[in-house]
Amino acid sequence: MVMGELAQDTELLVIGSGPGGYAAAFRAADLGMDVTLVDTAPRPGGVCLYKGCIPSKTFLFLAELIFDAARADAMGVSFGPPRIDLDGLRRWKAEVIEKMASGLMSLTKRRGVQLVKGRAEFESSESVRLHEAEISRIRFRHAIIATGSRPIPFPGTDFAAGRRIMSSTGALALADVPGSLLVLGGGYVGLELGTVYAALGSRVSVVELQDRLLPGVDPDLVDPLRRRLDSIFERIWLNTRVTHLAEDDRGVAASLEGEGVPAVHRFDRVLVAIGRRPATQGLGLEHTAVQLDAKGFIRVDRQLRTSDQRIFAVGDAAGGMMLAHKASYEGKVAAEAIAGQPSEFDVRAIPAVVYTDPQIAWCGLTEEQARQDQLAISVQRFPWKFSGRATTMGAAEGLTKILADAGSGRILGVGITGRDTEGLISEGVLAIEMGALAEDVAATMHPHPTLSETESETAEMFLGRATHIIGKRSKLEAQG
Repeated sequence: MVMGELAQDTELLVIGSGPGGYAAAFRAADLGMDVTLVDTAPRPGGVCLYKGCIPSKTFLFLAELIFDAARADAMGVSFGPPRIDLDGLRRWKAEVIEKMASGLMSLTKRRGVQLVKGRAEFESSESVRLHEAEISRIRFRHAIIATGSRPIPFPGTDFAAGRRIMSSTGALALADVPGSLLVLGGGYVGLELGTVYAALGSRVSVVELQDRLLPGVDPDLVDPLRRRLDSIFERIWLNTRVTHLAEDDRGVAASLEGEGVPAVHRFDRVLVAIGRRPATQGLGLEHTAVQLDAKGFIRVDRQLRTSDQRIFAVGDAAGGMMLAHKASYEGKVAAEAIAGQPSEFDVRAIPAVVYTDPQIAWCGLTEEQARQDQLAISVQRFPWKFSGRATTMGAAEGLTKILADAGSGRILGVGITGRDTEGLISEGVLAIEMGALAEDVAATMHPHPTLSETESETAEMFLGRATHIIGKRSKLEAQG
């Protein structure tokens, strides 16, 4: 050891303090382990808290208020045009983040988790060297990698601060409300942030390489959102490629390729939302037995253990759906596995939510997956125009659907488009995880009038006894 170096030992080293990392650290501490949590940031929370989930949903809630105020005109209540105070919006976002960050710091201390600011790099399967930290080296019995992911830049550009070409992080800084904004990518990040800027007054255009928005989500769930976006966005270009971005002091010139689109169009700002890549480079993994796949994700088993028996990986770095709640779940599984518990990632339904207006949420099997796998399923859809609660809210554009096994009636998938689907989808997740039948949900009394009734009525459609809609006779009803 070099003289003057400060080294220490720990039972569990967690690298990365986002939702996967701090969930793993907290669970391990609850199980009695000595835990050290290392991150380049001074406080836990990760991208989700400071630059992702929380700030974006803070602004999306405010966008929803703006849209609701406009809808209220038709209901006899007028608020007038909104006055946007950017300093106030940024201040409110900062207050939200500070409250949550302070709470996480308190939980870290109360659980006895040591928090170390620095960048960890593996020296071996037993130790890491720390950079920009007071501690030089940490020896560990086990380690969990929870380093997350980074946004992919457009080729030939970067996300330097102050640039007009932004990542989601730059967009959430809300430097201004540009007169025109181009969003590259019709996935959930692009559509959510495009919705925020449209609500604040920007003329938003979206470019998507594929033939529809939200590729991978069932089209019938996307259709109500597409109709809404057509009214709040200036344009949506599908089957279109951006070939070049040229930035100057006045804006960004985008070169486009697609049928019926201009060859070059100028925008005040551009948001690049074309995906994320795992943050697994620079970790020194070559000094361990950890293996990466072709895309740079860490290979793990059902207990989140890598090919190196001492090292685990969770969250975006381990691949799969890049969702904070999935990372947290995996972090807990990894901690329990290290503690010797028979815990593994055995999940039938991972919920996903797009916080647009309207929201989209789904879990379990999708119709596209069912067709690809040639599965025999029965599907029922309940349009929200038949929902009393949706009608009172002026939200009749929604849709609830359930996918069930054609033979047994066991619920395999749930999809919902409309207001507050972020909460409604949890009933679908529970039904799938519990192996519930459509009949079980139909026999469960739901309060009236609520949006949750749309789930029970969809389930009742399988049995031919829905009250507010006359549906097609299903195979399950015929069998009954």
